[in-house]
Amino acid sequence: MTESPRQKPVILLAATEASRDVLESEFRSRYARDYDVRTLLGPGGCVEAATELVADGRRIALLGVDHALDGDALDLVDELRRLSPTSRRIVLVSSGTFREALEVLRPALAVGRLDTYLLIPQGPRDEEFHTAITEYLSEWATTASTPEVAGVRIVDDGHQPSVAGIRDFLDRMAVPWTRYRPGSDVARELFAEVGDDAPLPLVSAFGRPTITAATDRSVASGFYGAPSDLGDDYVADLLIVGAGPAGLAAAVYGASEGLRTVVLDPEAVGGQAGTSSMIRNYLGFPRGVSGMRLAFRARLQATRFGARIFTGRAADGLTLGDLHEVSYDDGVLRARAVLIACGVRYRRLGVPALEALVGMGVYYGAATSVAREMEGRDVVIVGGGNSAGQAALHLARFARSVAIVVRRPTLAETMSAYLVDEIATHDDITVMTRTRVSDGGGDGRLEWVELETDDSSRRRPADGLFLLLGAEPGCDWLPDEVARDARGFVLTGRDIPKTHWRDGLPPAPLETTVPGVFAAGDIRAGSMKRVASASGEGAGAVAQVHAFLAPTPD
Repeated sequence: MTESPRQKPVILLAATEASRDVLESEFRSRYARDYDVRTLLGPGGCVEAATELVADGRRIALLGVDHALDGDALDLVDELRRLSPTSRRIVLVSSGTFREALEVLRPALAVGRLDTYLLIPQGPRDEEFHTAITEYLSEWATTASTPEVAGVRIVDDGHQPSVAGIRDFLDRMAVPWTRYRPGSDVARELFAEVGDDAPLPLVSAFGRPTITAATDRSVASGFYGAPSDLGDDYVADLLIVGAGPAGLAAAVYGASEGLRTVVLDPEAVGGQAGTSSMIRNYLGFPRGVSGMRLAFRARLQATRFGARIFTGRAADGLTLGDLHEVSYDDGVLRARAVLIACGVRYRRLGVPALEALVGMGVYYGAATSVAREMEGRDVVIVGGGNSAGQAALHLARFARSVAIVVRRPTLAETMSAYLVDEIATHDDITVMTRTRVSDGGGDGRLEWVELETDDSSRRRPADGLFLLLGAEPGCDWLPDEVARDARGFVLTGRDIPKTHWRDGLPPAPLETTVPGVFAAGDIRAGSMKRVASASGEGAGAVAQVHAFLAPTPD
């Protein structure tokens, strides 16, 4: 059955007489099967069309505006953003005016008025152009659209807090999912398998047995296997604890260089970086990349080289010896070398009334899977780091209002300048400095929060509270032999006190006080707490692991 154009998401193009035929041809030839492609002349017709589409409940996936339109093309982009905030916005530029256009487009891009600018194709098979278009359509489909394929089926009645974590896990693993209510045909099918009194939520996919009373960890371990699958005699050359940027980089380099490489992580791959809606300053991604997509690609890369990655498995102990042993939920893995790359975790807010609503309007981390549910609602974000800034910009595509709450006097003290500048251009984002959240509540889910300053407090409506409160080390499972600083971060190399050096020499730059145990990324004392530096440390650690594992010369 052929899908009617009205059912398809829309690609809306505002063209000039000179560019209309080229844009019409390029977009229809590539995307007309899956998108309703509309090419309109002039800014006025585009605004009218967008207004009608939104009023009809249509989804506009991408907006393309010719920079040569009469008037200010960027003003048109701004107006279209207000009409359809979730749409990806691209300014299209002819080659003859590209240099002059850059003077205007670069600063506009820096403050988020558009997602990117592209040269209008000058001939057939402009694959760089279409690669960019496809990436933006993919990002839109991942973050703003309902999945077309029900890869995972979730049955819940809306009162199970664990569903938020399950959805977030599946989104970060790039697995499509669909929710069903208990009275649906899918629910009856699953209840027939597990029994009518099985506790919700139910999760089913991949031909595996349906999981009852599901959590993100039970889904992770149920769908992606267990370390016990490796066998009782298995010994890894390199065991990596943590699947953030540092751990994934080490997995890629370790496995590609022939090391038997295993990765453990209690959650989805990507770590905190995996929850970032858009990372714009990562080397090699000029148009930016979401943390989920970066982690997904790294996971594919590592597994294709032979690394084994097990999610939903939390390390809870390290026993040192000729072969180090890492214990996890229900087993032990042995390895010749261990890399601690477990990153950091968000600090808890510590307000009992809000802790009781985690998963029901209160979320630790960006929880990008929940963003679509915030459409037309009021959102509060607590935190002043880059993750908080990225979350605010992403949620602003959906929410009626977004408030960023920080204790410091400005965002600039802790957030990258490009994010501060972009946030300043959003009328829907309010920054509340020298403020903290002291209370909150609601009937079964979040409805309000209490905000305090030094001299006042007030209640604010809130449908979503996203807590990105800064970092604390997640390595309390390590033995005392692995030295840490006063804050609990792992010491390596020359940062280790000389009393722990061996034969008067410091350990390797990423080696801990225990031979064969290394640390990389945010968990390491003195690290930069950036995605690029964590990736570099993970890759660099593999060379030091090789040196440690190399046979001692006679």
